[in-house]
Amino acid sequence: MLRTHTCGELRMEDCGKRVQLAGWLQRSRDLGGMTFVDLRDRYGITQLVFNMDINAELCEKARKLSREYVLQVEGVVSERSSKNKNLPTGDIEILVDGITVLNPSKTPPFTIEDNTDGGEELRMKYRYLDLRRNCVKKNLELRHRLSILIRNYMNDLGFMEIETPYLIRSTPEGARDFVVPSRVNPNEFYALPQSPQTFKQLLMVSGYDRYFQIVRCFRDEDLRADRQPEFTQVDCEMSFVEQEDVLQTFEGLIKYLFKQVKGLQLEDFPRMTYADAMRYYGSDKPDTRFGMRFVELDDIVKGNGFAVFDSAELVVGICAEGCANYTRKQLDELTDFVKRPQVGASGLVYIKYNEDGTFKSSVDKFFTADKLKAVAERFKASPGDLMLVMAGKREKTQTSLSCLRLEMGSRLGLRDPFNYSPLWVVDFPLLEWDEETGRYYAKHHPFTSPKPEDYPKLFTSPGEVRANAYDLVVNGTEIGGGSIRIHDRKMQNDMFKALGFSEEEAQEQFGFLLGAFEYGAPPHGGLAFGFDRMCSMFAGVETIRDFIAFPKNNKARDVMSESPSPISEAQLEELNIALIHKEQ
Repeated sequence: MLRTHTCGELRMEDCGKRVQLAGWLQRSRDLGGMTFVDLRDRYGITQLVFNMDINAELCEKARKLSREYVLQVEGVVSERSSKNKNLPTGDIEILVDGITVLNPSKTPPFTIEDNTDGGEELRMKYRYLDLRRNCVKKNLELRHRLSILIRNYMNDLGFMEIETPYLIRSTPEGARDFVVPSRVNPNEFYALPQSPQTFKQLLMVSGYDRYFQIVRCFRDEDLRADRQPEFTQVDCEMSFVEQEDVLQTFEGLIKYLFKQVKGLQLEDFPRMTYADAMRYYGSDKPDTRFGMRFVELDDIVKGNGFAVFDSAELVVGICAEGCANYTRKQLDELTDFVKRPQVGASGLVYIKYNEDGTFKSSVDKFFTADKLKAVAERFKASPGDLMLVMAGKREKTQTSLSCLRLEMGSRLGLRDPFNYSPLWVVDFPLLEWDEETGRYYAKHHPFTSPKPEDYPKLFTSPGEVRANAYDLVVNGTEIGGGSIRIHDRKMQNDMFKALGFSEEEAQEQFGFLLGAFEYGAPPHGGLAFGFDRMCSMFAGVETIRDFIAFPKNNKARDVMSESPSPISEAQLEELNIALIHKEQ
């Protein structure tokens, strides 16, 4: 070994010991007669001391070293005269009497510090350097710790971790697949799994009644802060269970993680139906850290000559407590916010309930003071509050107002990332209608079981069928979701039929699963947690990229390895893929 200790473990009780350390030069300070060097490894930083009076040659050598040189040093542990309380090793230093440069380093393109001078694209290009930063290391340490805790918890409950294939059949539902050409089967392709869904159901048929896997998944979809083309799920399935069994089991897991990682003892998670989530928050993943619930106003505000309200399918608003003092500039900012393409609203109505009990609104010429007071009473508003109202098509208006609600929550400091508010959202619609294609799609996936009492509506009122499905939402982010699965071939055939599959198409795509259901498939259900999202939630940040060792950028590119990249004509021919040459 090139070291006897790490750079993070020596303490006062080690004073007098002769030690060897190895690591990277973090920074150096030349004070004339003395040179100080901070040596860094994964475990911490230790100060090295070079004394011109004791060994001038060694001190001169230390002065010529630059940042990120890889060093091995030998010396004696000594008590520091000027201690650094910010470092675990800050009470000691190493009086160095031997040094070896294991590898020199070019000057890094950015500083290897928590507050670096490198932009994100530059840091991603040199990700191997970015990973040396302490803040990035802590993120990966958190990820590692969570994975160990999850595996231990699941093992204690009798779950078995089983790997499922990465090269599978492409299916038409869900997001776009990444496809892989088969060399030995010309003109045929594998797909990378969007999830191990069908395989974990087959494991239930096989009798492995408690399965889990921390597994890589792949989706070819547009990216944002909480999405990557390859991501990790904590994938779980159980046999002989009902919905409540699944919720209790995995609520227990999340409570255990919060206790171990954050030291928090969470209360039982509340339940909210999908219908209530949309009605009161305009989102199936409501942020319940703060109030500002939606209030519908149709019966009060329609018929007063204001065409925007009179023609709307829904008039709905929120009440921002204590915001009646907002200036015209602030109100204009909010109006501009809701008109952004990402929000999609055409406008915003405000009603100020002034401290003196009077009202001021952007629709004063259409509404009397008494009518505005009736609106305030519906909101249960108090003097000093600000009511913000939107109108239009129901779903679009709910979605836009949800964005505004979150924006107001942020502006008012109500979205503390370390104030955790988990809940289960249940009773999702089984199917959702797509206007563009003129057909129904599965809200979750086509293997989700309908609620037994709604099953008869599958072909008469498919939009009214509720699913045995559930999502775990924490602070407005979906952390995981799942369902009780279909385990009966007839019901699964009916589901495919409702989704527009012919019998032949269903057999071609999912015949292996349908066939398995004829050999004693048990009732089963499960869920999957987004592991990367879980890591970012515990760290209190929004982006998941910080918790992935080698992430892609917003264009799904790895700028470090420059992938994706072209392949040679010979490789294309071997894969039976013809080259298409563009005319110059």
